[in-house]
Amino acid sequence: MPSRTIPPAAIAVNRPAASGPIVVSVPHAGRIYPPEILAAARVDRRDLERLEDSWCDRIAGGARDAGATVVEALWARAVADCNRGEGQMAPGEVAMPLRAQFSTPGRKERAGLGVVPTRLADCGPLWKRPIDAAALDWRLESFHRPYHAALADELAAARARFGHAVLIDLHSMPSIPPGQPEHGARIVVGDHFGATAGRWLVDLVMASAARLDATVVRNQPYAGGHIVRTHGRPGQAIHAVQIEIDRSLYLTSERLPDAGRIAHVARWFSDLVMEAGQARPESEIFPQAAE
Repeated sequence: MPSRTIPPAAIAVNRPAASGPIVVSVPHAGRIYPPEILAAARVDRRDLERLEDSWCDRIAGGARDAGATVVEALWARAVADCNRGEGQMAPGEVAMPLRAQFSTPGRKERAGLGVVPTRLADCGPLWKRPIDAAALDWRLESFHRPYHAALADELAAARARFGHAVLIDLHSMPSIPPGQPEHGARIVVGDHFGATAGRWLVDLVMASAARLDATVVRNQPYAGGHIVRTHGRPGQAIHAVQIEIDRSLYLTSERLPDAGRIAHVARWFSDLVMEAGQARPESEIFPQAAE
């Protein structure tokens, strides 16, 4: 019997030589497509690649040297979306026996952007058949659950060592089109309307992002997805923000990295990691201690 092919690792956890309280999450920039995924697809790989936060991992390239632990998805978003919860699917996108457990889909799930992406505009269904229990379990067990377990472990370790932990969930976004709220914004900082991070962290990130000379907004149109909502618990000293960066800030019109611009944004992100790692959230809790 021929030996079974060992699949490549789905995630990577890159720890710094001298650790700090910052954990960086890069969930959508993976470019590995397991054979099972390509075999199940009814569209070309190029269509599946449209789901990616193209080359967003390059922005986090210096974060480890700046003191952050970087948890990075290596498998593509087409396998499973780590920024969606396990219950986020539309019933029409799954096999009949699974439909009862996905009875209350939201707008994104109805559009085919659930925990397993199933449709894209002008592309139609992505898969040859609805997602069945075996396919769903494989995607969750191989990729989605290990990703969240790694985040939880690293955040718990950081909090135990430093008394608090900070999660920065890094994404890219298409330019916000005319007529939509916050058109013209190039960076969106999400803390789920104050629920996932202390104001000290949000203010720090907003001020840092403004130094890129780009319009920065908070929570619109991206307030923060499943990752920050799951792991951000400011009352337990774990603060989480989501950062969306307009791809036009670092990609060419062909969606390829522009070396100069991506280096500029990456330097900014490394500086943000260092600044956030040196900040002390206690200053927000006890603002008059020095008086």
